[in-house]
Amino acid sequence: MPAPSRPFTARHVQLSRALMAAVAAIMITFSPDHSAAVGLSVFGGFAIVTAFVLILSAIIVYPSGQRWPAVMMGAFTLVLGMAASVPTWRSDVLFFVLVIIWAALTGLVELIAGIRSRPAEGSRDAITVGALGLLLALLLLIVPVDLVQHYVVDDTEFTLTGIVLGVGLFGGYAAIVAVFLGIAGLTPRAKHEIESDAGAQRLADHGGNA
Repeated sequence: MPAPSRPFTARHVQLSRALMAAVAAIMITFSPDHSAAVGLSVFGGFAIVTAFVLILSAIIVYPSGQRWPAVMMGAFTLVLGMAASVPTWRSDVLFFVLVIIWAALTGLVELIAGIRSRPAEGSRDAITVGALGLLLALLLLIVPVDLVQHYVVDDTEFTLTGIVLGVGLFGGYAAIVAVFLGIAGLTPRAKHEIESDAGAQRLADHGGNA
């Protein structure tokens, strides 16, 4: 008798992460305020919900030997998201510190997991998203936190600051990840990927019944 299909699969994990990233990107894009308070608020909400998706996926999607990336990324993301959600801690420096640490840690874990799991389904997606996380961390490291740059457009003076750039970079990262994971989650699977997923389900069921 064939095993029943799971209501929550690796594709659903990708789509859930894409949705959270899309919400974060939209909130930042359409907000006129790119301050640390707004940036950390958006990042905190994005991180906490994403962490629950990752932890849930480790429990019900992946077999025991493949759970470590989701567990590690979920743990890092949850802790840093909770820190970002404390209103009295919010500052320009904290935004850069938390997002750089999060992007570097989760990006590295996902990149390594993708490389180690090649050529399994989702390995290229993991490598790409992991690399994007490391790129975000690098770009944020380059931006001076105390940057203040005045410029004039059509006789109107504007001020560009480090935190505006930082929040904008996170929003851009979230938008790219949302599109990429959304496409990956909706792309029809090849026959060998379906068979691989069925095998992973059997392993997970066996591990859960042991």
